[in-house]
Amino acid sequence: MESENHTNNSNDNNKKYHCPVEATLDVIGGKWKPLILWQLREDTLRFSGLQQNMHGISPKMLTKQLRELEKDGLVLRKVYPEIPPKVEYSLTEFGKTVIPVLEALCRWGTEYLGRQCTLDKTSDNPVIIQ
Repeated sequence: MESENHTNNSNDNNKKYHCPVEATLDVIGGKWKPLILWQLREDTLRFSGLQQNMHGISPKMLTKQLRELEKDGLVLRKVYPEIPPKVEYSLTEFGKTVIPVLEALCRWGTEYLGRQCTLDKTSDNPVIIQ
């Protein structure tokens, strides 16, 4: 691991990181961000669709996490001029680059648990099968 400091050049917050892993975890870490990104890996979803697929997340937390992912350039928020407004979320091209990382986390988790990870076809959520 390199000992020099790395500056986050993706936005203007001038955060300093001690290693690239720290920067990665700052952007995609936490309980909800990886799950949001996983949900958006193949589909564009509305807020309600994301919330339905992510049990336990409050609307306030989902909004906060989506705003942070949008600020960091991983998620695109598209507002349609309708009444009521229609808002859709999708991954940016840059956001799509994190999918292999999430797939690797799924594989690692599967090995750690000694079980098989597959997708629930009704919700596109990863599920564990014993």
